[in-house]
Amino acid sequence: MSAAAQKTRSRARGLLSSLIIDRRPLRVAAYRRLWTTTIVTAIGSQFTAVAVPKQVYDLTGSSGFVGLTGAVALVPLLVFGLWGGAIADTVDRRTVMLVSNAGIALTSALLWLQAFLGLDSVWVVLVLLGLQQAFFAVNMPTRTAAIARLVPVDLLPAAIALGSTVAQFGMVLGPLLAGTLLPFVGLSTLYLFDATALCLSMWAVWRLPKIPPLSGPQRRAGLRDVLDGFRYMAAQKVLLMSFLADIIAMVAGMPRALFPEMAERAFGDPPGGGIALGLLYSAIPVGALLCGISSGWLSRLRRHGAAVIVSVCVWGVAMAGFGLASSLWLAVVFLALGGAADMTSMVYRSAILQTAATDEMRGRMQGVFTVVVAGGPRIADLVHGWTAAATGTAAAAAGGGVLVVVLTVVAAACLPVFWRYRAPAATEAEAPAMTADEAGRPAAEPA
Repeated sequence: MSAAAQKTRSRARGLLSSLIIDRRPLRVAAYRRLWTTTIVTAIGSQFTAVAVPKQVYDLTGSSGFVGLTGAVALVPLLVFGLWGGAIADTVDRRTVMLVSNAGIALTSALLWLQAFLGLDSVWVVLVLLGLQQAFFAVNMPTRTAAIARLVPVDLLPAAIALGSTVAQFGMVLGPLLAGTLLPFVGLSTLYLFDATALCLSMWAVWRLPKIPPLSGPQRRAGLRDVLDGFRYMAAQKVLLMSFLADIIAMVAGMPRALFPEMAERAFGDPPGGGIALGLLYSAIPVGALLCGISSGWLSRLRRHGAAVIVSVCVWGVAMAGFGLASSLWLAVVFLALGGAADMTSMVYRSAILQTAATDEMRGRMQGVFTVVVAGGPRIADLVHGWTAAATGTAAAAAGGGVLVVVLTVVAAACLPVFWRYRAPAATEAEAPAMTADEAGRPAAEPA
């Protein structure tokens, strides 16, 4: 082979490696175990995510009531998300994940039971949804805060991208399967699939190493711990802006409460559910998944603040395009574009929280992150649902997208330090020291 051909081949390999997702965090056995729990539950959780709003819409025939599911889920997310972050800073994180995972599985099983028995009570569904979100709000900050104890700081964006890519894969396949299977297996079976997947994932969580607090002996998490987290966050403008950017994107721009109505009235789904509903729910995850698969470049960019601002603006433009789309496939394309932008924003916002917060505050910051990430779309469900009831689905979605861009530009101008923020180099901030058990065994050993 000539020197020129070898050089061309080397460049091609370099380009390919910069695009393919970075798999280096999977060499850490402990992180690999945590990652496998996401694989198992990725699809099952989306069955419930589709089943709940579909069941509420079937029982009430109103997008306003579908939006109410967001309000019902918001209260436990606010309370238990913040408290769950404090728990993650004061209790062994593996134990917290086990208990909260069991709670989520139990509520999924109860959702199956009420649907199987045909109770036909929207209030029973809403109460169980709220209870499930309480367990979820404790679980998520704990899982995310554990990542920085398992991988070095320079691999954090890659680790976050790996977990998010698998989750997005489930968010693509799950809604598609749910929309396809719903007319054949019935709504109750979707809940049962989720409960089963959650039970299976607990084995992988059980095999994780213990992740006790680095700050000292375990203690109970109280109100003082939560307030300390808010005081810490108030002093960090970069952290504040990372939360604000996502609040703007989700509250103003997430149109998912409109999907059941748009699937039937705009895109021709039958009343019992069909492919359009599945496509709408899976389009954003499709874009996020494609972005995750080609996310090798994410670890190389250090302008994390600027990347978040640009990504959120792209999200807003995409949601405005979705609202104005005249066909199902055009709507799916805009949603997928938004999903890719949201994936990019999420990776960098998560990395900012992991590196800008100390370990003793990391759980509480992730608790706030969970409240913002999970709570923002639920507020959006309420806002978009009732706005659509008054103005129509197209105006609600398109107007929200435009508002995202305007508010993001204003916020960035008010907090320019975030635009200038750069990620620390590996030599500037390393992951906390871990025992051999915490770090996990070499990649050559089985998980």
